[in-house]
Amino acid sequence: MHSDDMHSDDMRTSTATSFPGLHRRGFLAASGAAGLGAFALAGCAGTSGTAPDDAEGDGRPKRGGRLRAAFAGGGASETLDPHLSNLFADAARAKALYDKLADYGGDLSARPRLASSWEPNRGLDRWKVSLRAAVFHDGRPVTAKDVLHSYRRIADPARAFRARASLEPIDLAASRAPDERTVEFVLKRPTAEFPNVMAAFGAYIVPASARDGDFDHSPVGSGPFRLVSFAPGRSTVLRRNDDYWDGAPHLDELEFVVANEESARVNALLGGQVEYAHELNPATARAHEDGGRIRIVRLRNSAMQSFAMKTDRPPFDDRRVRQALMRVADREELVQGALSGAGEIGNDLFGKGYEYYADGLPQREHDLGRARSLLKQAGAEDLRITLDTSPVAAGFTEAAAVLRDQAAEAGIRVEVRTGSKDTYWKDILDAGTLCCYRSGAMPIESHLSQRLLTESTTNATKWRHQDFDALYQQAQSTRDPQQRAGVYARMQRRLHTEGPFLIWGFADWILGTARRVRGIEQQAPANTLDWARFDKVWLA
Repeated sequence: MHSDDMHSDDMRTSTATSFPGLHRRGFLAASGAAGLGAFALAGCAGTSGTAPDDAEGDGRPKRGGRLRAAFAGGGASETLDPHLSNLFADAARAKALYDKLADYGGDLSARPRLASSWEPNRGLDRWKVSLRAAVFHDGRPVTAKDVLHSYRRIADPARAFRARASLEPIDLAASRAPDERTVEFVLKRPTAEFPNVMAAFGAYIVPASARDGDFDHSPVGSGPFRLVSFAPGRSTVLRRNDDYWDGAPHLDELEFVVANEESARVNALLGGQVEYAHELNPATARAHEDGGRIRIVRLRNSAMQSFAMKTDRPPFDDRRVRQALMRVADREELVQGALSGAGEIGNDLFGKGYEYYADGLPQREHDLGRARSLLKQAGAEDLRITLDTSPVAAGFTEAAAVLRDQAAEAGIRVEVRTGSKDTYWKDILDAGTLCCYRSGAMPIESHLSQRLLTESTTNATKWRHQDFDALYQQAQSTRDPQQRAGVYARMQRRLHTEGPFLIWGFADWILGTARRVRGIEQQAPANTLDWARFDKVWLA
């Protein structure tokens, strides 16, 4: 997302206990960054479960009440169309109103949602998906016809729906619904990780009868809440869906409140105007962690932090310039200066600690001598760059200032240009040459398919290489997981050597809640199933 980007956002040494799935699959977590022990969750007795209870109450869920959740929004152009989700606020609202066939667990493996099971044929090019008994808000059952309609809508080449690139492996013309509760997906090629396709960001199921004009006025989903009112850029009010297949929410009502400034979200939380504040900055967390008035929840190492370089235009169409900037960056200084130390350094690769992460590649070091040498080879000794940033995300403006100063030491003049919070993600998709960029959690495979293939709809760096696309398709057609990991390792070596993302860190995702809020999952990186999931939350 983006928010983004999503959304999304990787784990540290506690991964072994917090995300056992990673170790079941034999992948080691990355080592922790120094100094993070000081950020232990106040009152937390361990790493498992949801945010800890206070003394009051018996710990059992209570029914009733309205929870108000403050998110940064997207202005008057906001929509409830779940296929247009880009911001974290969009994703949270979509999750409340709709369901996907699958979603990501905390370890970034696909978990069944509307799909009760899935099974491939031997060739990995046909998948049979069984649907659970679920109903839309208007009482009609969720059927295979609705699933195929939803995916065909997302895949419409005339639309720029976020999940379109993720659904690309499916031959939707050949896929069919043999009965109401079974979908037979025919794929264009063997696809070993088809469950990730079903869990893709934005791949929500809507009724076959849904029309574009319905979504913002009378959206019909199968999610845990139903719409009461929607005022774009201001507020969305939802009420409990008593017929929800996964159990009715504890809350009577849920309200999403738009508060773009972090200070506004914090003040609303402290003043009792909201009970949940999304995305707080590290300084705020430190100030309130032990204060007792609010609870701070840290979703560890949840958000990739990076600078994105556009590879289709000067100066970053020359890989030597990209390589130089990667060596200009002092990652430790960026983590300290932009994240107040609440994170760990990156190595120009997405998904630290996730399955397939190439943790054997050498850590990129700050090396001004090598940077100057590369710039000289490229004929770019007097390089001048405009760096786009925005207060749209925590740490963005700070990171831009730190990189500007670091670049000056290598003779690079960086002009920082601050864009609008409302339009930043849209503006940087095509414009500019260098920008601050982040991502929530998603499988490495999804990061590759959504952002780094020639046809990816959110390819902000314009990284377009046919041989790279072919490696992705090879990985997807490789049945053996170890052999598939080998192909992904080749792709990551290429990205590490000359890629378009200078990935300098992985940030903790920080939430704030009122003391009486219960059921917030603290092992859910942004963009995963249990992040911003309010059907399991209650008010003590």
